[in-house]
Amino acid sequence: MTTQSLKNDILGTTRLVNAGDTAFVERDTRTAHTCVRWLARRLAAREAAALAALADVEHVPRLLEFDGAVVRRSYLKGVPLYEAPPRSRAYFVRALRLLRLLHRAGIAHNDLAKEANWLVAAGETCAIVDFQLATTLGSPRRGTTLGRPPSGTTKGRSARFRRRAYEDLRHLLKHKRTYQPLALTARQRRVLARPTLPTHLWRVLAKPVYQFVTRAVLGWPDRAGPIERRG
Repeated sequence: MTTQSLKNDILGTTRLVNAGDTAFVERDTRTAHTCVRWLARRLAAREAAALAALADVEHVPRLLEFDGAVVRRSYLKGVPLYEAPPRSRAYFVRALRLLRLLHRAGIAHNDLAKEANWLVAAGETCAIVDFQLATTLGSPRRGTTLGRPPSGTTKGRSARFRRRAYEDLRHLLKHKRTYQPLALTARQRRVLARPTLPTHLWRVLAKPVYQFVTRAVLGWPDRAGPIERRG
């Protein structure tokens, strides 16, 4: 078994683990800074809950195990969106289809502005990773494994969830505007022109603080966020 460090910061360590013919990604909060270890484990729990709920959805990682401190998920081959700009509109057709599947499963990603969370795989297939900030219904349990989502999950849609799903869509359309602007439909342009009120308030009040923390404290690249190198 071999390991390769993908990311190290105050929230812990992310590794690519090669075990014979299989590979998986391990997010380990045990190495998180003591002052923020509670936050790192809360984010790990959010990711585990989201991946458990998405067990039947392709092109997202599969949850392998969560013990309260370490999340293990399947490894997806691909490169970040900004490293392999789509050459046709097919990528964004597939991306929209995948995003709809997430929302139907009761998951809002909440971090799709980062191009590093959109992967381009073989044949311009779309994949989505990094569900630490995801909104999901139900709660993760220790020992959760693939194919066993948390019990008690419902499919209700609150106004809060609908807003977050709408912002997921807007972030996807922003990337489409960057790489395939002529492929935007009139309806999609209207969506881009109408951010929600919470988004406007976030930009004005919270985003400067967030950028200071992520850039100065965590050292994340401005455009991509915390990059996990994938081959």
